Amino acid sequence: MGTELHFLSAAALARAILRRETSSVELLEHFEARVGTYNPGINAIVATDFDAARDLARAADEALARGEIWGPLHGVPMTIKDAFEVQGLPSTGGIPALKDHVPEESAVAVDRLDRAGAVIFGKTNVPFASGDLQTYNDIYGTTNNPWDVTRGPGGSSGGAAAALAAGLTGFELGSDIGGSIRTPSHLCGVFGHKPTFGIVPKLGHLPPLPGALAESDLSVAGPLGRSAEDLALGLSIVAGPHGAEANGWSLALPEPRAVIPAELRVAVWIEDPYCDIDRESAGLLIEAARALEKAGARVDWKARPDFTLAESDDIYLQLLHAGITTGFPPHLRQRLTAQAATLDADDRSHEAQQARGAAMNFMDWRVLIERRAQLKAKWSDFFRGYDVVLAPVLMQPAFKHDQNPTWSKRKLFVNGIERNYMDVLTWAGPAVVAHLPASVAPVGLTGEGLPVGIQIIGPLYGDFTTIAVAAMFEEILGGFRAPPGY
Repeated sequence: MGTELHFLSAAALARAILRRETSSVELLEHFEARVGTYNPGINAIVATDFDAARDLARAADEALARGEIWGPLHGVPMTIKDAFEVQGLPSTGGIPALKDHVPEESAVAVDRLDRAGAVIFGKTNVPFASGDLQTYNDIYGTTNNPWDVTRGPGGSSGGAAAALAAGLTGFELGSDIGGSIRTPSHLCGVFGHKPTFGIVPKLGHLPPLPGALAESDLSVAGPLGRSAEDLALGLSIVAGPHGAEANGWSLALPEPRAVIPAELRVAVWIEDPYCDIDRESAGLLIEAARALEKAGARVDWKARPDFTLAESDDIYLQLLHAGITTGFPPHLRQRLTAQAATLDADDRSHEAQQARGAAMNFMDWRVLIERRAQLKAKWSDFFRGYDVVLAPVLMQPAFKHDQNPTWSKRKLFVNGIERNYMDVLTWAGPAVVAHLPASVAPVGLTGEGLPVGIQIIGPLYGDFTTIAVAAMFEEILGGFRAPPGY
């Protein structure tokens, strides 16, 4: 298979194992050697058990020799974002109080990957409680972007995306409530998919604390990989009802609306005055949309759903902060609640939205839920005429590490203008608040050599449509490329 074995997709690695071109043990040892060589420089993989993984890989090879195939990931070595519990491995969620937590059972989605034949050998780094778009915590330290170690890989699935980009793992499972799959994929040049809300069980995700049964609104779990094929493969494995839910419903996602550009109807929403993006990034995204158009897609450069980005963001941020602040210490919630009472009604700053979220009562929440239902209906109407919307993931490529504990003091500069750090959430929000699927595909590099990904938003349950469009971009533009030096 040559020296580029580590940069193959998970699907290609699985085929190579089944064709006896390599073995699971050989592949695991190859990744183990690369982790030893390259991981110290990026700190993407933070906990491993190669001995247990080697036993499993050996069993996979022995099973294959008997003609047994465990599943579509038979023998493929992979890692798991440290937000998910994995049996026998430290599972912390980046939370110091959980640094010694080693669960006896894996999260539901992890168990499904295991049953599909994956060989899980380690965990990848996350921010504290998976609550930042940078990846660092007091247990494992900082993860660097393999394209430029002075910059972050994004978060919260930052370790996952960095490990994939550097060729240290075969596949990954991430989670997303504020771009946490899509942003690291964009910043590290890999593929990622945020599924339709509710189709992938999140039981065993941290936070909440171990043993919690209720799943939070907005947050989803989904795959990251080095190809669009990996996204479809991973989603097919982890999606579907769990437990008692399986008594009443089964998941049947529709086939892609289009499999070639000539069948595709595209709306382009790359520029918006509410959240301007880096000009060079915008140029790459526009070039990508034009390439899709040249390949035969029908592209509308002006179409928008019947609401503004600002209106969607207002609903999203209040629901997001209402959920996140439930885990804040009581004294902090009390302070934010008091702050909310003093706010001007027109204040839509990030700080104001956080305070409103912390202070939200049930009636306020119900009003937002109705506003979201109206938003979802408008998206549904829009997707009668279009199959996908192309949008930015983030307003810029990978940015320098900034670990100031006060987020309001962190600053980003876009086109020479200072921006609030929390603006990193803006383009992530529309798909999250409306429960829509969204895939990310790499489309090019900036002049500084930093990757840029495009966000592909689709209709509710249109997961395989957005992944199919990611595959079109992969075919047209070349897909994953490895960072220099790895």
